[in-house]
Amino acid sequence: MKDVTMMAAIGEPPELKKYSGIQRAAALMLSLGHEQGGPIWEQLTTEEIKELSATIAQLGRVPSVVVEHLLVQFSGEVSSMASLHGSFESTERLLEGILPVDKVKEIMEDIRGPSGRTMWDKLSNVSEAVLAGYLKNEYPQTVAVILHKLRPDHAARVLAELPRDFATDVVMRMLRMDTVQKDVLVQVEQTLKSEFMTNLSRAQRRDPHEMMAELFNALDRSTEEAMLGELDEKAPESAERIRALMFTFEDLANLLPGAIQTIVRNCNKRELALALKGAPDEMKKVFFNAMTERAAKLMRDDMAAMGPVRARECEEAQTALVRLAKSLGDRGEIMLVDPKSDDAMIY
Repeated sequence: MKDVTMMAAIGEPPELKKYSGIQRAAALMLSLGHEQGGPIWEQLTTEEIKELSATIAQLGRVPSVVVEHLLVQFSGEVSSMASLHGSFESTERLLEGILPVDKVKEIMEDIRGPSGRTMWDKLSNVSEAVLAGYLKNEYPQTVAVILHKLRPDHAARVLAELPRDFATDVVMRMLRMDTVQKDVLVQVEQTLKSEFMTNLSRAQRRDPHEMMAELFNALDRSTEEAMLGELDEKAPESAERIRALMFTFEDLANLLPGAIQTIVRNCNKRELALALKGAPDEMKKVFFNAMTERAAKLMRDDMAAMGPVRARECEEAQTALVRLAKSLGDRGEIMLVDPKSDDAMIY
């Protein structure tokens, strides 16, 4: 008991601060193993086991001082160990000593996948238009259960995509919804896994032209033009498709004035000056119009003070602005124009 008191007096190791409550619990259960931890696992619900198992699977390496401190807090006995390593394999081995094989399989299937996401996490990463297209053919009560489990922001976007009357019916059911029975959730999850997610993975095999468009966007201008020129001769249809999918510096001229102002606020001003120095007058006008009169004058002065610059430097600066625009679009801070349609889309 004296040793425990001394350890407590030392305080928490600094490394412990980066671990959340669920991560600390996961590290502790992993360190206890199935023999000592078995009685604890038996007291947990299936949802708690899933949450804890998913955390163990993503835990990675835990420093010995953290393990030691957690064990001292838990039982007062310190074990000598170098580190722990949480992974899908160690999680599965741990559960196999505690739960029936079919239960272990169910839990591992649920936590495996991209970044160990659960079914509901995966659904929250599906486009709202795609998800709404599937849900509008389901019973409103089923849709209410599904939206209840999604992140609120994503559920709201899905609702907006549903037919108005149908969406209102779903909202009314969500308002009247009590705690969803476990067997109902399991049935809904199984249906989503077997029907929606399976069909989605088949339907969303990525168009190789989209991948090549992203690759070409990252090339310098001369290499991009040379390679597209070669493609024009050998595969003209593919070259045309890639060009249509690419987002280039010239496409920035199609952005709304507010989006240009956001780019100007967030960009490196020297890069902007370089990019505009090598740009057509129409592009310069687009950016100058998004600045205050004083800022535009300073930018013109900076460009003039540069003197002659290499064309390659201007192209690299323009590419950097395109990357910034895409990054701002990904975060929802600006509206980008989708090159595949005439409509504006928020990425």
